[in-house]
Amino acid sequence: MNLSGIVSVSGKPGLWKALAQNKTGFVLESLDAQKTKLIANLSTAKLAALDEITLFGYDDDIKLTDVFERIKTAASIPDAKADGKALRSFFKEVAPDHDEEKVYASDMKKVISWYQILKDMPLFNEAAPVAAEAEVEKPAVKVVEKPKKTTVEKKAPVAPKAKVSAPRNPSRNG
Repeated sequence: MNLSGIVSVSGKPGLWKALAQNKTGFVLESLDAQKTKLIANLSTAKLAALDEITLFGYDDDIKLTDVFERIKTAASIPDAKADGKALRSFFKEVAPDHDEEKVYASDMKKVISWYQILKDMPLFNEAAPVAAEAEVEKPAVKVVEKPKKTTVEKKAPVAPKAKVSAPRNPSRNG
């Protein structure tokens, strides 16, 4: 399942595909039939990439992609507008170790509605990109060992310093 580039935007219904990035945010296109375009400003909109979303679990967090894989094999999928009890019993099938106190009915409705949007798309049945390619894009992390302590430092790119020149005063000699 290849969900890279698919995001959820807070305050906007449905799912969006990231088309391009500019200085202030992303150009997004809705995955519905209308193909609405949106420019999401990173300072005001919250974006969540579907391939990075997890659900609360008792031991470990559960990846959304794993839940989608289990939903694919489920016998019957309830409607996203079903009552909380039906959703809870369905989620006990597809995510048996989810934390029932932290995963709300609204979260379950959102996951099922996302599945309904994605299930017929070709990218839903594509293989996920290889992890080695994803590691190349990540910034380098350097581990610096000090006595009795290990710290992780991220190297930030160094920007060239701008030259500042003062305007010349033609009345001054010298």
